[in-house]
Amino acid sequence: MAYSFKGGRMSTQFYLVILLVGLGVHSVAVGGAAIRQEMNLENGFTTLNHSMALLQRMESLLIQGNGSDVTLRVRTISTDEMKVIQAHSLVLTLQSDVFDEMLQNNNNSFLVLREPQDCAAVFDKFIRYLYCGDIAVRLDQAIPLHKLASKYHVWSLQQGLTRYMTQHLSSDSPAGHVVGWYQYAMQIGDVSLRDSCLQYLSWNLSSVLQSAEWSSISDELLMSLLQRSDLILYSELDLYEALENWIEQNQPESTMVENALRAIRYGMIPPQHLFRLQKQSPLMIKYYESIRDLLFLAFQFHSASPIQLAKYFDVNCSIFTPRNYLSSSWGAPWVINNPTRDDRSFSFQTQLGPSGHDSSKRVTWNALFSPRWLPLSVRSGYGEHGALQSTRTEHGRPRIIVTPATSSPDFAGVSFQKTVIVSARQQGKMVVRHVYNFHQSTEESGDFLVEADLQRRGSEYLIDNSLFLHVIVKPLYHSLIVSKK
Repeated sequence: MAYSFKGGRMSTQFYLVILLVGLGVHSVAVGGAAIRQEMNLENGFTTLNHSMALLQRMESLLIQGNGSDVTLRVRTISTDEMKVIQAHSLVLTLQSDVFDEMLQNNNNSFLVLREPQDCAAVFDKFIRYLYCGDIAVRLDQAIPLHKLASKYHVWSLQQGLTRYMTQHLSSDSPAGHVVGWYQYAMQIGDVSLRDSCLQYLSWNLSSVLQSAEWSSISDELLMSLLQRSDLILYSELDLYEALENWIEQNQPESTMVENALRAIRYGMIPPQHLFRLQKQSPLMIKYYESIRDLLFLAFQFHSASPIQLAKYFDVNCSIFTPRNYLSSSWGAPWVINNPTRDDRSFSFQTQLGPSGHDSSKRVTWNALFSPRWLPLSVRSGYGEHGALQSTRTEHGRPRIIVTPATSSPDFAGVSFQKTVIVSARQQGKMVVRHVYNFHQSTEESGDFLVEADLQRRGSEYLIDNSLFLHVIVKPLYHSLIVSKK
């Protein structure tokens, strides 16, 4: 017997009572519990919750098909495969308004559902969720289950799967899954999931370039990555060589190759490597005419003083803008053991600028980390007797300050953006969790680890009770003369 109610809806609880009583289940569920008694006794208040028993009985109804009043025939598109599932119209209509409408417009005791192969393979798992409210998901099942949840308007499952994908970007899979999830997010217009995937690929590009997933990146995604300045990788040369491998494996159209090659920042590749590529890279030899102007500009950039170059060229364009390079010329890793214990400091050197003219010049930087640091606006520098007081308090929060150890006339025309990368372990793999940027005008990042709980030993920001940082200094040239000669 099918239950079909038009007009005003009765409560979900009442529907379940009718269903279970009709099926001979005498322990009636109200509010998700098989027995829920609230007794206002003299000595207190008691709640008995047997909701797990109810869920087990609901699952038994699905498995055994007791009292089933509708048969779902799930046909796989383009094949003869078909799954048959005995279901209960009341459960289907409670969970999905799409099923509700289909059943109201159907005079038969069965529904024929046509699904693509990946969705048909997990359809029984999807139906079980409607009965039990829980589901076990593998990485390769996330998209087909999300498709089903979206198609049948099971919004709680759809939202849960979106969270699952966002939280499992770093999980290991043989062929990779983040690129596939990105493409799916683009297809359905899920901006949040799309941006999460793009950020993960950008921040962990060094490992992505070495994975099987790199060759599966689409033309559109590749261009989106190449145009970003927040890519984290060892060097621009590594990016060029990875692009060469991608082109060799995917054989895109010539226009796509030219656009991708023009997105490489040749000014960030040392001249000795550019000379080698011109003679030894089959890709550069073939498309040399398409990027000759960029190579010529890069060689000019490496040979002239940045101040002189800024008189004639726009040095604020992307070819002169570094990404987040992990090589020692641009910064250094910093592992802080027991970061809540006390203040720490370390020094490191970077190249003054990416130009070959500045390659031999070094800048020494001092970095200070404090687990509990108060901003200047609320500090009291001196005590009653004029002694300098400690700026660390129990109510402060983690801070990091990066300053040059010396100043130099060579700094003219150069500003420095500092970037602090925080790595963490997710799903057993080391990944970039946060990236903090601050510029020359400020010595510290105002939101550094503002949400981190470093006091908790199992904090998701710590690896073996240590904070893993990588400090990068990106020199940016700026024009000193507005009107070019």
